[in-house]
Amino acid sequence: MGGMGFFDLRSTASRFRFFAVLEALSWIGLLAGMAFKYLPAEGNEIGVKIFGPVHGGIFVLFLLSALLAARELKWSWKTTVLALASSIPPLFTVIFEVWAVRTGQLGELSADASKGSAAAAPAAS
Repeated sequence: MGGMGFFDLRSTASRFRFFAVLEALSWIGLLAGMAFKYLPAEGNEIGVKIFGPVHGGIFVLFLLSALLAARELKWSWKTTVLALASSIPPLFTVIFEVWAVRTGQLGELSADASKGSAAAAPAAS
């Protein structure tokens, strides 16, 4: 995968992974902002004002990266709908990404994962 790992954005699959994780992190920020806005009696809106637009922008980038991945990696329409739908519940983009790697949907990331687990077995013995 190269020396840059998670930040190596040269492939469609790695860009999809990057935006899936960012989308989940921005959800966490937005949820925290909402908690500070609504839970205390004198709520503070700064978290929502910051993370609302950040999450919105990353949400759009995730959807675009999912559509590009679907086209380039030849996803079925069901996989594509699952990828797009994963952006709605908090943190589901990461759950979808893990599933996509395990089921061979993410090209070289899936291949790297299967090689990594096979290579790890001899080292453990």
